[in-house]
Order: sequence, then structure tokens, then C-alpha cells
Amino acid sequence: MNKRKAGLLSLLLFTIIAALHLIHLEEWASFPEQLLMTSRWIFIASLVLFALYKKSLTTWILVAMAIGVEIGLDFPAFSQNLSFLSKIFLRLVKTIVAPLLFATLVVGIASHSNLKQVGRIGWKSLLYFEIVTTLALLIGIVFINITKAGVGIKVPTTLELPKSSEKLFQSKVISILDSSGVKAPAGLLERLPDTPPKGWQDHIIDIFPENIIKSVYEGNVLPIVLFSVIFGIAVALLNEKKKRPMIEFAESLAETMFKFTNIIMYFAPFGVGAAIAVTVGHLGIDILKNLALLLITLYMALIAFILLVLLPIALWVAKIPVRKFIQAIREPVSIAFATTSSDSALPKALENMEKFGVPRKIVSFVIPTGYTFNLDGTTLYLSLASVFVAQAAGMHLSFGEQLFIGLSLMLTSKGVAAVPRASLVILIATAHTFGFPLWPIMAIYGIDELMDMARTSVNVIGNTLASCVVARWEGEFDDKKALAFNEKEADAVIG
Repeated sequence: MNKRKAGLLSLLLFTIIAALHLIHLEEWASFPEQLLMTSRWIFIASLVLFALYKKSLTTWILVAMAIGVEIGLDFPAFSQNLSFLSKIFLRLVKTIVAPLLFATLVVGIASHSNLKQVGRIGWKSLLYFEIVTTLALLIGIVFINITKAGVGIKVPTTLELPKSSEKLFQSKVISILDSSGVKAPAGLLERLPDTPPKGWQDHIIDIFPENIIKSVYEGNVLPIVLFSVIFGIAVALLNEKKKRPMIEFAESLAETMFKFTNIIMYFAPFGVGAAIAVTVGHLGIDILKNLALLLITLYMALIAFILLVLLPIALWVAKIPVRKFIQAIREPVSIAFATTSSDSALPKALENMEKFGVPRKIVSFVIPTGYTFNLDGTTLYLSLASVFVAQAAGMHLSFGEQLFIGLSLMLTSKGVAAVPRASLVILIATAHTFGFPLWPIMAIYGIDELMDMARTSVNVIGNTLASCVVARWEGEFDDKKALAFNEKEADAVIG
């Protein structure tokens, strides 16, 4: 047995097992559920065999996702106990983000004397971000108006909307009072005020770090980026004698954090597989029946955005080898898809884009900044979801009104990419602002995990591509490194 034979065996088993399930679903013949489940596990065993020969971490991540899906389907109750594995993985990754950003940005800025380039990279990045997110906004609005997925939607009655952090705190206080024998008035929680949504001034203030340790603790990427940029400029202004030790420290820290990333990535299959298992076990299949059109609309819109916007940008603006680019982003996108958190993909995305030919000083600025300003998938989702809510409530909105709501969502959603399902909270706040009912959002909440997977993946694709675009505009993209990109060298190899 070798890698090629193991791959062919997996393909053959998949074909046979898929045919069995199709025959069973179409009721052309009936097979025992135990037989169908056993056949699926045999196929997964063949995937594990293929992964053993392939010796690639990306392959193991994909196999872990397949195992997670099967565990979620066959053992839904047990699957919920695996959430601790995905939480451990996310925690480990989040420890990398701040030191990695700090080190790479300081090295990138301080080791180059051309400080004007920092400002130039900044405005070029923001210009690109706003153009692309506006196109994503338009595509989302167009697709939801074509499919009209919100018309006639049936709302699951068993779902509850997520509470804001303020409401969660209030609930804890009321629980403490009840446990202490203090009787709280009926309906007190609903009468207590919630945290008002942030205005545009608040978003600007949040960019500037009040306390860098606090920003690191809270995982706020943009203040860390701004602090690191200013720190790097300050180091660049020092004389050579005082500058050199700091640059060498930052270089050592950056290389150490990349090695740290590679070590943590060995845990990725467990974290990713567990995340998928929890999602599938929690949702089941029934929730998709009434909401399939909405889910299909989102996926179709995201695919259209990739093909109509990102692909032409890759071919004619960034001018990069698309196949090599896909190889470079395969692992970070897979991680983002399973964990529904862009943060989890950040370290590997930074590392692979640098190996792909984007200079460190550009990739370490553009990708983290894009997590705040270049949320392509999230912007598309929010524009689509807001119109869906209006359709479900029987409210007619003109295209201009839809565009205005979408633009406001694009502004209020800055900085949510790193937080799983935070965009749903943004949607609830927007519903309050524009007088939409909340009950349609309950329907969205039912499948939000599946939608979050897709939009987070597109966020990562858009930001990695943005780093290539800015590098090309700066005339610093390394075509030789891109063409010579070796997936096996970029990917951790097991064995």
C-alpha cells in the first residue's frame, strides 16, 4: 500500500457508500441504519490510512473534520463533551497573536529606513478594503433579493437569541439575589437597560490602545497593531547602537513565535475535529429543512463573490499564481472554517503569506488590519441577513434603504471577525435601530454556526489576498517565492 493506492481506495469507498445512502434516501431500497453508519466509519478509516501515508497536517485537519461530522451525527450527546478540545486550541492560538504581531511589525518597520512607506501601505490597504467590502455588500443584497429566502419563513420556537454581555451580567446578579433569598421582581431582566450600541466615535476611540496589556488580554487586534507600528517607528528613529539590540530581540521573538505556531498546529486536528463535532451534534439535520434556502443563498453569494471579485483581483491586480495561492491558504482557511474564528487562522496565515512572497512588513500590517476593516464574508452576510429579516417580517425596503442599512452594518461590524458569532449580536443591535422585529433572527440563529463557517473562511481568503495586492502595488511582491511555494515545507509534516 502507498499514498496513491490509499487515495484510490478512499475514493472507491466514498463512491460505493454515497450510492448506498442515495438509494436509501430515495427509498429505492432500504438498508439498516447500523449498516449505513458502519459503512461511513469504514470510509473514515480509509481516510485515516490515506493521511498516514500523506503525512501532512492539512490532510489530518480535513480528516479530523470528517471524523467530527460523523461523531456529531452518530453520537450527538457525546459530541457536546468535546467542546473543551476546541476551546483549548483557540486559547493556545490566541496566546500567539499579540507577541507575533508585535515582533513582525517592529522588525518590518524598524529594519527599514523608509518610514513614509508605512503611511503609504496604510492608506492603500484602507482604500482596497473599502472597495472590496462595498462589492461584498452589493452582492449580498442582490442575492437575497433574487432568492427571497425570508418570504414565508417558519420560525423554530425552541431557539433563544443570544444575550449581550451586559444582559448576561444582569442575569448573574439576579441569580445571586435569588440564591440569597432576595426575591427579584418578575420580568426585572427585561426592564433593565442594555448596553447601547457603539457609535462611530467609539469605533475610532477603540483603535487607540488605552493599555496595551488590556488590549492583549481582551484580544483586540487593532490597538495591538497601532501600538506595534508606533513602537516600530520609534525604534527606527534610534541610532544604530541602540536600535540593533531591539531589532535582534524582535527578530528572535518573531522566529520563536513561528516555531510556537508550528508546535500548536499539531493540536489543530483535535481542536478542529471537536469544533465540527459540537456544531453538527448541536444542530442536527432538522433545523436545515425550513432554512435551507437562506443557507444556500449565503453560500451561493459567497462563491459568487470569490469568483466575480476575488479571483479577478488575484489574476489581474495582484497577478499571483492562483494554484500556489490556494495551497498557501488551504490550512488557515480550513482552521477558520471549523473554528468559526479568524483569530485561529491568523498565525498560520501570516507565516504562509510570507513564504508565498509577501514581505513581512506588509503581511504583518495588512492581514491584522484587515481583520477590522476587510470583513468581506461578514459584510456580505450582514447585508443579506438584514434584508432576510425584513422579508420575513413582510417589510418592503427599497434598494436605497437596503444599501443604507448595509453600509451602516459595514461600519458597526468592524472588529468582530475574531469572535465566533459576534456578527449575530451586531444584527440584533441593527434590528433595534431600524425597527425590525427580532423573531426572524431566531431563525438565523438556528443555522448561524453553519453560516459563520463560510463567512469566516471568506474573511481569511480576502485578507490574505489583500496582502498580496498591497505588496504588488508597492512593487515588493516576490514572484519567485510565490512560484516556488512548497506546500509540504509550509505545512507541518507529521512523521
